[in-house]
Amino acid sequence: MSETKTLVEVKNLKKYFDINMGMFKTRPLKAVDDISFSIRKGETLGLVGESGCGKTTVGRTLLHLYKPTSGSIIYDGKELLTKQDIHEFRKKATMVFQDPYSSLNPRMTVSDIIAEPLDIHKMYKDEAERREKILELMAHVGLNSEHASRYAHEFSGGQRQRIGIARSLAVNPEFIVCDEPVSALDVSIQAQVINMFGELQEKLGLTYLFIAHDLLVVRHISNRIAVMYLGKMVELTDAAEIYERPMHPYSKALMSAVPMPDPKIARTNQRIALHGDIPSPLNAPSGCPFRTRCAYACDRCAEEVPAFREIEKNHFVACHRAEELN
Repeated sequence: MSETKTLVEVKNLKKYFDINMGMFKTRPLKAVDDISFSIRKGETLGLVGESGCGKTTVGRTLLHLYKPTSGSIIYDGKELLTKQDIHEFRKKATMVFQDPYSSLNPRMTVSDIIAEPLDIHKMYKDEAERREKILELMAHVGLNSEHASRYAHEFSGGQRQRIGIARSLAVNPEFIVCDEPVSALDVSIQAQVINMFGELQEKLGLTYLFIAHDLLVVRHISNRIAVMYLGKMVELTDAAEIYERPMHPYSKALMSAVPMPDPKIARTNQRIALHGDIPSPLNAPSGCPFRTRCAYACDRCAEEVPAFREIEKNHFVACHRAEELN
């Protein structure tokens, strides 16, 4: 992929939630802890990791659905600082939510759900233009015009997710955060929805942050993939590279668990089993967050947090022993 311009840049982003520990004491839960990355215009950055590692919080904080604890978010060369900046940003950046059952209002018709962003941002002159835009958005995602007057509960999961996608396209965005958009769907429907994301990206020139825990789904759609563990980013590189040559011990374990369609390869594939449970983000280990489950951890891993650095061209890893182990 040629060096196109950066659309979204995140620097040292942190999002801590204060958890009440009783007796008027609170402790910070470090959901996202000092991560930096950028997304080029027109590309898809996949974000993977186990449940609870902070993937969704990254997406929501990026869109200011959660207020960042610290760090900066730069969109199209401009840092988001004021309420006005965020309001303008919301016209260019939207989100597709994970659960098509709970993210749609059961009391609204499909046309009202899709038109909600249009109503909020007053993006039409009259009722006829509003209706025209709704039908155009429905056509983009493969819904018929007669679906417009029906309610969300009358549709299957896949169709509901299409309604959610049409709503996210209403403001004609440039950037969409897709928060596990296919994980609640049947496997047979997942491929259709993933392909639709690809077609919409080509047709409308969209840029995606695609959050998922299914590694095969992410590989299919992403240009680059970032791996998260316990609020930290541990590896970031091209999609093909991370499957063929993962460098972080955690990424290696994740990739070894991906099912192989070829039985010969599957038999030779050595599964790397991780021992122990993921630590709680309330009591994260000192130093490297992965050290309690890492077979290569040394004293230095307990003492200092590894820097997220470029070990090879466009291949970033947060591991003290990355060069030595690869």
